[in-house]
Amino acid sequence: FKKRKKKPKPKKPVRAGDRLKPPAPPDSLVVLFGATAGAYGAKLGSDERELILLVWQVVDLPGKKVGTLHKSLVKADNLELSDQCREVSGLTPEGLGKAEPLDRVLQQFIQLVSSDLKVLGRSSYTLCSDGQLLIRQVLHPETSKKNFLLSDCFYSFYDLRKEFHTCYPSSAAVKDQTIKTMAEYLGLGTDETEEDFGVWQVKTMVAIIFSMLSESCNHIFTEPETVKYKYETGPCSKSETVDNETVIRARGLPWQSSDQDIARFFKGLNIAKGGVALCLNAQGRRNGEALVRFVNSEQRDLALERHKHHMGSRYIEVKSTSNEVAQFLSKENQVIIRMRGLPFTATQEDVLGFLGPECPVTGGKEGLLFVKYPDGRPTGDAFVLFSCEEYAQNALKKHKEILGKRYIELFRSTAAEVQQVLNRYMSTPLIPTLPAPIIPVIPPPYTIATGSIRDCVRLRGLPYTAGIDDILEFMGDATADIKPHGVHMVLNQQGRPSGDAFIQMKSADKAFMVAQKCHKKMMKDRYVEVFQCSGEEMNFVLMGGTLNRSGLSPPPCKLPCLSPPAYAAFQTAAVIPAEAALYQPQALLPAARTPQASAAAPPTVTYYPAQAAQLYMNYTAYYPSPPVSPTTVGYIAAPPGAVAAAATATHTPILPQPGALVRMQGLPYNTGMKEILSFFQGYQYAPDDYNGLIQLSDQARSVLQAPKEWVCL
Repeated sequence: FKKRKKKPKPKKPVRAGDRLKPPAPPDSLVVLFGATAGAYGAKLGSDERELILLVWQVVDLPGKKVGTLHKSLVKADNLELSDQCREVSGLTPEGLGKAEPLDRVLQQFIQLVSSDLKVLGRSSYTLCSDGQLLIRQVLHPETSKKNFLLSDCFYSFYDLRKEFHTCYPSSAAVKDQTIKTMAEYLGLGTDETEEDFGVWQVKTMVAIIFSMLSESCNHIFTEPETVKYKYETGPCSKSETVDNETVIRARGLPWQSSDQDIARFFKGLNIAKGGVALCLNAQGRRNGEALVRFVNSEQRDLALERHKHHMGSRYIEVKSTSNEVAQFLSKENQVIIRMRGLPFTATQEDVLGFLGPECPVTGGKEGLLFVKYPDGRPTGDAFVLFSCEEYAQNALKKHKEILGKRYIELFRSTAAEVQQVLNRYMSTPLIPTLPAPIIPVIPPPYTIATGSIRDCVRLRGLPYTAGIDDILEFMGDATADIKPHGVHMVLNQQGRPSGDAFIQMKSADKAFMVAQKCHKKMMKDRYVEVFQCSGEEMNFVLMGGTLNRSGLSPPPCKLPCLSPPAYAAFQTAAVIPAEAALYQPQALLPAARTPQASAAAPPTVTYYPAQAAQLYMNYTAYYPSPPVSPTTVGYIAAPPGAVAAAATATHTPILPQPGALVRMQGLPYNTGMKEILSFFQGYQYAPDDYNGLIQLSDQARSVLQAPKEWVCL
């Protein structure tokens, strides 16, 4: 006889209501309090100081009983205590030197908690702390750096402040709560001197919990805070919206760091799935920056407290992604002063002290804007806002005074110069392969002017020593018709005046009158050309575009940067954007030398990427100093087939379009071909498709076509 198989029992259907049931409340809580060798209170863990004290007690929730109160000192690697720690805790380095290290203290913690639970007849527990700092900002980061794992119990905990506010909605906001304020709200005793440091805090927290468990409140602990065990990689969903308040920018990362290294740096905080995006520079290499997206704004705020924490031997700058330049320039009716030559170690306090009380800065520290390289290193430049001309004049009197061991130069500046100087130093575009939901987090560029109304004028041929005061004197009575902060100096690639400037007038009629009156008027033995133009044209040039005989060349920020083949930045669809199809204002362009030369010029075959494929770049992170940007970056080369077709149609041999040929400036004098080729590692050089369009010698062709091994000519 064959043995019958038992039929599987039908699975009980899961009702929709069952899925929504909250998890069962824990049998008991372990009230936990800790302190570090540094900051205390709201700044706990912000200075990377080690844990030196743990105090805890088990609370039986159903029986409303407590276990033994335990206090344990922790021996830190660095026994130096801050003044605040000494004053608040009363601990000494001598006493801490006799304590156990953190890993042994945590082992004792698990053993003692298990023992207390057996005495109380309970089996499960959840931690409960005063806020989230002890768990997220102290325990998880420190154990990660010391390379040992935390027990599972530290990945779930109750925030007593949140639970208290839920139980007593009329109490203070969660961020303003402390153990003392919660005790005062309930009318509990608040004399901290009666008990040792840490003991009073735990006893008071236990008393608060019992008040919440009373019949009048009958509070139930149901939804604990959770800490992710590991960072979850993977692409972001296209339908997922990204909140600007959940993203930070980490700067100064080691070049070899990965997304897992960054997630480990933020251990204890919950990063969104696929929320780490490493940024690349124009050469396709990592630039030491990353964008990190957290699950909510609360986690982001905690991440900002890790500013200048260390990854190995390097400190990491952690800042929000808000556009500092736009915020700095959004303050109206301010006088801008540029400071140059600051010591690299200069802080905001040093600059404010240098300026002194006779020239107060608008908004204090908010009125200072330091210029930095992409990796966070200071450049020695800064911009300062003053509310009136008197304060600005007092600041200019400090020109070439000493700060530290360096003399400081001070100049008048403009909004346009702020943008140009910042972007000249921070030449790092966002990576073209950033996930779609992350890209819109970057704020749009700060636009100086828009529109086709010709209410601006362009000054060309200015003396290189000319400043804003010289321009205002040159304008004469027309200065009354200039908009506030309407004078914009154009800098060259070295950050110095290029001889061009743009001025915003109050109306198109005023701009026309100025152009008629001041055209070819003398300034310091040079005549200056004055042309009427629109705000759109002015902004186009100030953002990195150039003016030439063929019209306006788009700024590099409007187009994807040249990238290695693995980072395809755009599609091949040929769409001319609206800004590239602007009228060609001949008055703004230098006249052609001869009509014959103009007629003989080859036709321009220019391809632009489709609008949908353009990168959303942060202008404060990338645009060269106008107007001397290489025209090779201003265009994207047409596909070889299109170039050949255009050449065949016109029967005129033409060179490859810009994008295939690149001009390099500022090379060291001893640079050879090997150094140049190493600089362009990862890019494709001189494809065979151009062999029919450009005549090369056999020796040159052999060099250009060599795949890996290059020879010096």
